[in-house]
Order: sequence, then C-alpha cells, then structure tokens
Amino acid sequence: MSERSERINATQGMSGGSPGPQTHGRLEQLGRDADWSGVRVTVAGIGVSGFAAADALLGLGAPVTVVEARSGPTETERAGVLEALGATVRLGDGETLPPATDLVITSPGWRPDAPLLAGAAAAGVPVWGEVELAWRLRPTEGAAAWLAVTGTNGKTTTVRMLTEMLRAGGYRAVAAGNVGTPLLEVVLAEPRYDALAVELSSFQLHWSTTITAHSAAVLNVAPDHVDWHGDLDTYAAAKGIVYRGVRGARVYNVADPRTEQLARAPGGVEGVRVVGFTLGAPAPGQLGVVSDLLVDRAFAGDDGSTALELGTLADVVPAAPHNVANALAAAALARAFGVSADSVREGLRSFRPDAHRIAEVAVLDEVRWVDDSKATNPHAAAASLSAYDRVVWIAGGLAKGAEFEDLVAGAARRLRAAVLLGADRSRIAAALARHAPDVPVIEVAATDTEAMDLVVAEAARVAQAGDTVLLAPACASMDMFTNYAERGDRFAAAVRRLVGQGHP
Repeated sequence: MSERSERINATQGMSGGSPGPQTHGRLEQLGRDADWSGVRVTVAGIGVSGFAAADALLGLGAPVTVVEARSGPTETERAGVLEALGATVRLGDGETLPPATDLVITSPGWRPDAPLLAGAAAAGVPVWGEVELAWRLRPTEGAAAWLAVTGTNGKTTTVRMLTEMLRAGGYRAVAAGNVGTPLLEVVLAEPRYDALAVELSSFQLHWSTTITAHSAAVLNVAPDHVDWHGDLDTYAAAKGIVYRGVRGARVYNVADPRTEQLARAPGGVEGVRVVGFTLGAPAPGQLGVVSDLLVDRAFAGDDGSTALELGTLADVVPAAPHNVANALAAAALARAFGVSADSVREGLRSFRPDAHRIAEVAVLDEVRWVDDSKATNPHAAAASLSAYDRVVWIAGGLAKGAEFEDLVAGAARRLRAAVLLGADRSRIAAALARHAPDVPVIEVAATDTEAMDLVVAEAARVAQAGDTVLLAPACASMDMFTNYAERGDRFAAAVRRLVGQGHP
C-alpha cells in the first residue's frame, strides 16, 4: 500500500460528531497548500465532477467518502478506481450523511433538499460545490483569471467563442466548468493557464460562496430548472451570484431586463464596468450591431464616443440572432480582459459551433434540414425559430414543467407545420391549437428506435421548397433518448437516409 493510501486509510476511522468552531475556522482557510489530512470530506455523487473532486482531495491527503444513489456499471467502475486510491465509496445509498463528516462537496445536480444535503445543513456541516472547491484550489500565485458565463441558454457557445478570442490574443486559455472539462482538472494543470472561460450553471453557482471572477456575463434568464430552485426569482438570484466580487466588467443582455437588474444590483465593487450587449445599435457602454458590423462602444474609449469594429456578421457562424448575441457577449468579456479588436475578429473566425446547435444537416429539394437538439427549453427553441422565416417545426419530449404558450404565440407566423413527438407532445399541440390554429400538426406516437425516421418522413411530406425543417424540441430528451446528443444524432441519421447519403 502506498504512503498516500496508508495516510488516508488511517484517518478514515476517526470518529466524532458535527464539526466544531475550530474545524469551521480551519475550513475557511483551506486551499491548495493547506493540510487536508484531518478534514473528513464526503463527496456527493460519483459522476464526472464528483470523481474529479474525490481524486483531487485524495491527492491532497484528505480522508474521503463518496456516496452515490446509483450502483450501475459506470458507478461501480469509478468506485473501484477511487477505492484503489484510498477512498471509501458507498453505492446505492445517497441519502445518509456519513458520520463525522467535516465538509460535503456536492455535484451540481444534487438539490438542496436532498436528504444528505439537508442532513448536512441540520448538522452544521458546510456544503461546497465542486466549482467552489476548484476556486479554493487555485495556485497561491499566478492563478488564471476566470471569465465566467451563465444564463439559461447560450453558455457553451459563448465560452467556446471566448476561448478562441483569448487564444487569438496570445493567452493560454481553455473552456471549462459546465462545458465538459472539470474545473478541478484545469486549476491543477501544469503548465498553468492565463485565463479560463468558465461556464457556470445555476446549480454550480448556488453552491459557490467565495468565487470572484475577473469579469462575468449573464446571457439571459428564462424559466428553467424552477423545480430545482423553487421559483424563477430564486433561479435568477443564483445566476446573479456570478457577478459577486467582479472587478473587470459585469456584462448583461440589453434585451433581457432581468440580466441588467442583476448586473446593476448594489453591492458590487466600486468602479466596475457594467456593459450591455445588443443586437441593435449600441449606446455608449455597450457592444452591438450597426448595419452588418459588430461594434464596441464600451472599451473603445472612456466616454463611449468612439466606436470600434470587432468583425462582421459574416464572421459569426451561424449568424442566427441569438448566436450573434453570444458572440457579442464573448467579445465583451474578451475586451474586458484586454483582448484586441483584431483578436476578437480572429477568434470569431476560428470558432466552429458544437454539434446539435443550429447545425445544418442537409439541403434536399430546396428544403433545409437543421439540427438544434440542444434547444431543450422554450427559451432556446424561441431563439432557434427566430432564425428562420418558414419552419416545419419538430418538437416535443419532456417538458420539465415548462409552458409553451409564449413560445408558440411568438413563432406562429413562422410555422408552416409542426411534427410532435415525445411524452409531453400534447402540451405543445394544445398551445398550437390555441395560438396557431391554422398550422397543421402531426403527432408521432412511436417511442422506439425507429420513431425519428417516422418524424423525418412526416416532415418531408409537408415541407415545401424554401422551408427549413428544424429540430428545436423545446423539451428535454430523456423520455426517448439518452440525451439531446443522441436525439440529434438520430435526427441527422434519419435525414441522411432520406437524402441517400447515409446507410440504413
């Protein structure tokens, strides 16, 4: 057994109750260079972020217990790795707080009212998110600046655009956080990064207490995850945490008053810039669009009288309105960090969107087929629909409590037909009946692996030259698919079979 494992196993048998004042005081001082050997940590969840947290804490010498309600093959495999490193892993029970826990590190999906977390709160045990842990484990000197992005939709695209801008400006940068790369891996990496483009969800922000980004943006706030947060105001407040302590720029969406309210909330650092982005002509202190130019009137001069060109609409791929807004938000954060206008343009030209985000699959008989499976809520679907004039809309899945009235009312004039699938398709059909009664609606009841072929066939039957067949479901995918990516892949495969480019 390694010296590291011997040290960990020796401390895991320690007994005791709730952490006392001395432990709490010590926890507040914990960082990369601290002594973790006596801090008994429970990690809630053995997913990607939970595994990364447990691995990092074991490396620091902390006695770690990992708890996970599931006990499938993936969980069992990860448990074996962590146990080999010295952790105690408890699968099949995610509700009971292990005794003598000093600190809980929670994965972002765990709700505050989950029994284990509620038990920690009742016992006075601090709970940190894995992002909070990553912040505390930054290098003591020379740590990368965090440029943080949150919002209901557009986060991943924005951080990836921002990363390209930073790299074009000569910075060693990476996209991290909710975008896929655990922040713990990034902050512990060598050589160190100059800047991190950090995607943060409302879940991650809820469990964060000391994070202070250089600059931050809230892209938009629309009803989503209300079941987790309790109500829209609480959800919005969680998004607003991203602005806490920011000294560079608080970036907001001019078209979304709630984001400006969060950005201008009292209590910020004195002198911090508050910068808006807009699809219209920018006022002083904003970035926006003039003709086909992306223009900066926030960082080009002290009084906002100077306008600086950052690029053109042709530099944004695809140039759908919400994607242009993402580009402007990324540009605002890059400019706040000192990236030049030329590097912003170069970064935009280097960026290519991830799969399932307004991805053109094919054009057949003058009908465009577009995969936006990532549009998993009404707000995202509305943005996607607004990019096209004549749409055969493919929608449906798990509504997660969302309402579709405003979405359908706003998009009605664009809709040529709708093809609906999934568990909650009837809710979208009802909204269409109320707000777009002349739009033909086709419901596909099948839920097996051939369902998407039926959906595509029905869409092809009603589509006409000049139409866009758009998969923008406005719903989650888990009723029929593993995730939105599988849903989009099945759509694209069915389209390719339709046009004769794929294989049955």
